[in-house]
Amino acid sequence: MSRFDLSRLEGIIAERARSGDTQSWTARLFSAGMEKAAKKLGEEAVETVIAAVGQDRKALVAESADLIYHWLVVLAIAGVPLEEVLSELESRTGQSGVAEKASRGKPPESAA
Repeated sequence: MSRFDLSRLEGIIAERARSGDTQSWTARLFSAGMEKAAKKLGEEAVETVIAAVGQDRKALVAESADLIYHWLVVLAIAGVPLEEVLSELESRTGQSGVAEKASRGKPPESAA
C-alpha cells in the first residue's frame, strides 16, 4: 500500500479543480473563489480547535483532515504551491520558535 501524503492530495485537488465537475466539492470551491474557500478554512480551523479542547480524538482526526484539505484548496486558489510552504517551514528548523518569531517582528506569546 502506498503512503498518502500532502503532495498527492495537492495533485488531486488540482485535478479536481480543473475538472469542472459540478459534483466535485473541490471544483465548486474553486468556482466560488477565495472568499468561500477561505471562509471554509476558517470554519474547519474552529471545528478543529473545538475537537481538540473537547479531547474528542475521533473528531480531532476528522476535523484535522478537513482543515488540511481546505488549507490546500486555499493555497491552490492563491497559486501558492505546497512546496513553497514546506520550504519556509524547513528554513525555520535551524532556530528556536521564539527566535524565529522575533525575526519577523512578532512579540513572543505570554505563558498565561
